[in-house]
Amino acid sequence: MGLWSYSARPLQDISDRASTSPPDENRFTKVVLAEKLNEPLEIVILPDERVLLVERHGAVRIYSPITKQLKTITTLPVSTKYKDKEGNETEAEDGLLGVNIDPNFAQNHWVYLYYSDSGASRNILTRYELRGNELVLSSKKVILEVATQREQCCHTGGSIDWDLEGNLYLSTGDNTSPRATLYAPIDEREGRSPWDAQKSSGNTNDLRGKILRIHPEADGSYTIPEGNLFPKGTPKTRPEIYTMGHRNPYRISVDKHTGYLYWGDVGPDAGVDSAGVGPTAEDEYNQARKPGNFGWPYFVGDNKAYNDVDFATGKKGEKFDPAHPVNDSPNNTGLRDLPPAQPALIFYPAAESKKFPVMGTGGRSAMAGPAYYKEDFTNAKRPFPDYYSGKVFLFEWMRDLILSASFNDKGDMTHVERFLPNMPFSHPIDMAFGPNGDLYVLEYGTGWFVQNDDSRLVRIEYNAGNRKPLVQATASQTAGAVPMKVAFSAEGTKDFDNDALTYQWKIYAKAGGVPTVLDGPNPSFTFHKPGQYKAILTVKDDKGLSDSREVALVAGNQPPVVTLDLTRGNKSFYFPGEPIAYQVNVQDKEDGSLSAGKIQPGKVQVRATYQDESSSPLTSGEAAGHKFSEATYLGTGKTLLEKSDCKSCHFVDKKSVGPAFVDVAKRYKGDATAVASLSNKIIKGGGGVWGDASMTAHPQLSNADAGEIVKYILTLSEKPTVAPLLPTKGTLTPEKGQKGNLVLQAAYKDKGANGLPPQSAEQVLVLRNPLLSMGVSDSQSKGTMMYKMGQMPLVIVLAADTYVQFKQLDLTGIKAMEFSVAAPKQGLNAAGGRIEVHVDSPTGQLIGQTTEILPNTTEAKNINDAFKPSMVKATLTPTNGMHDLYFVFKNEKAGKLPLFVPITVQLFN
Repeated sequence: MGLWSYSARPLQDISDRASTSPPDENRFTKVVLAEKLNEPLEIVILPDERVLLVERHGAVRIYSPITKQLKTITTLPVSTKYKDKEGNETEAEDGLLGVNIDPNFAQNHWVYLYYSDSGASRNILTRYELRGNELVLSSKKVILEVATQREQCCHTGGSIDWDLEGNLYLSTGDNTSPRATLYAPIDEREGRSPWDAQKSSGNTNDLRGKILRIHPEADGSYTIPEGNLFPKGTPKTRPEIYTMGHRNPYRISVDKHTGYLYWGDVGPDAGVDSAGVGPTAEDEYNQARKPGNFGWPYFVGDNKAYNDVDFATGKKGEKFDPAHPVNDSPNNTGLRDLPPAQPALIFYPAAESKKFPVMGTGGRSAMAGPAYYKEDFTNAKRPFPDYYSGKVFLFEWMRDLILSASFNDKGDMTHVERFLPNMPFSHPIDMAFGPNGDLYVLEYGTGWFVQNDDSRLVRIEYNAGNRKPLVQATASQTAGAVPMKVAFSAEGTKDFDNDALTYQWKIYAKAGGVPTVLDGPNPSFTFHKPGQYKAILTVKDDKGLSDSREVALVAGNQPPVVTLDLTRGNKSFYFPGEPIAYQVNVQDKEDGSLSAGKIQPGKVQVRATYQDESSSPLTSGEAAGHKFSEATYLGTGKTLLEKSDCKSCHFVDKKSVGPAFVDVAKRYKGDATAVASLSNKIIKGGGGVWGDASMTAHPQLSNADAGEIVKYILTLSEKPTVAPLLPTKGTLTPEKGQKGNLVLQAAYKDKGANGLPPQSAEQVLVLRNPLLSMGVSDSQSKGTMMYKMGQMPLVIVLAADTYVQFKQLDLTGIKAMEFSVAAPKQGLNAAGGRIEVHVDSPTGQLIGQTTEILPNTTEAKNINDAFKPSMVKATLTPTNGMHDLYFVFKNEKAGKLPLFVPITVQLFN
């Protein structure tokens, strides 16, 4: 829901929901075929199910389903850098960009590659013969040339596809630097052609910023099919142009049943509207049923217009007219009067889109994938279900999501939804269906301009028939002294087809030998001989499909027991300046106890750290292995950074498309203005400090969240501190100004026994910061809505007599609470009200309530002003012990209006 246009009914997608439901997600399996690729960009699936893929630095590679190996068959010499006028070389987006095969590949074995020529400033579409696994280099024919400038980066396009008539489609980028502006790059000053997309995208006589349509001929030439944007012979035009006005149409797709062309156009970087300059940046998904002009660099999204800015004087001219766009740039060699601009099919900013909420938020890189039709896969082993027939798959590189879009007979989009929303992807950069009906996905990986460990070629397989059981296996104990009696359990095992299941456990000794076999889901077994064992549960359905799970066990060494008790202080919260008394005890069957002096205190690791409220405490396994001994208070900033898209362009200690965070920290060390200036750049976008690459805007982040990210980054030039060891008994006093939860951890690793390895144990106690965020409440009633402002979760109270719940909090000594509450009239039409504090149920004992919360009626200039909170207090009736805490929202006169947005509550003792 957009807070500036409040509606009590949550926004839907662009149409009514589809009449049938998507198949169960568990019918799809993601199979990893190859990993750690080096900047893979495009794939094509051969008729024999081999996968041909290209990597940006020139490698042409083939994956064989028979050998299950990925082999580099050649590496072409390509240009991957640009050189400015001073001779400085910088990484560009150039390289080996696109690949596809001829429609008659089974007969002619022709492969088409689009790449940046290493010897001249041009990108070339070439054809080679693929003979088995050999790319015959002597067969090379240059089909088409696209002249480029290599003084400045960016935007190459490079995707190749075909229609049913044998016409080849090729996308090209605007070959324009975004460095001069976050808005329309229309710098017409002398010598500034690399910063003017009117020379390319807006130029009818230039092949850049276009999708071209040609018909390759057998001799390596091409002809122009009928029906392109400009008839052959039209002065100041190129007849190859099918669509124009593109910034970076990075992945295209032709629906071979309808002939419609789809593509994603990666948009600019402006994070906000700028009066007299232009609109907030958006990415686009587009559909072309016929040739057309799609507006760049004069329009974005649904034809939102830029202003005709004079870069020499800074004068802000009139907005461009989408019905009559005019290119009067001195860099234009084509027509002055351009075809009308066509609006995008889907368009979305970095922040939440009200029209297309399915897109989510974050960085933007729109890309188009294939259309699927069931009749094309009549002999396939694993065709996708009928539900997806006729749908077009779209995907988002930055947001790691895949969409399926539905269209009616006229070509109008009727529905769009997430595809496999629970399946993780790592920056999908191309997709294609194979002959067996599987969907192949090429994952570029996290960082830009680097070889990523999480770069993969994967295959998504659909199972229309019987599904194997989903097996769960547990043991009542996995380590102990002998005799060790263990109750095994298959609880949680399920079969999605509700088949009858048989269960068999096999217990193996690590040293080998004949296994012990136990039947049934929940048998027991007693281990009498010390040693290491594994128990394997195999579950088989009545159709013959089975799956297994393993449990590791150690008999002969009892794990220690660690207890960590608070002997003074609140059991749920810490209060700055208030001492907390604690005591650790350790009992171990073989080693003895801490209290009896058999275990030395120095062998017990006790530490106190602080973690962000939304972070999970370290797991038992981590602490048991003493990994937690290196824990530091990482703060809110790291959590926000980990949840953002920043890692797509930055690494901590090495350069990607953006600088390493460590280098940023070093550059701004000691700069008192760094937090403010860098926060502003994160939110609004920008560039020019570290080269040509521009930082994408993040308008969804608040100033506070951006500031926390910057503060964390600035600490990276410093050596991290390790939380000091604490005595096993003592007190600690939290300092004022601490953020996050206080985490007390105690761990002990025993000495081992009977020749067996040591066992570890730990206990963790978490004391919450007395400033609670309402957005992290344990549950919320109907009539409230969860919402994120930046990375901060909020609760919007849509109706009176609703509540949020925090489970089992110690209220001992809590005397008062202070609430931070926003009640904006503008954007939310809030009625205000009050907050009641109840224990154990929403109608349980009332222990306190606030005064009346009044709506904020001040005219706001922006969303932050509108949601400026007020502070209201509540004095509490003394209450001891652990209770469920309910904050109940009241207003007897609100009617159907929302009440307010409770942001935080501060507890006082």
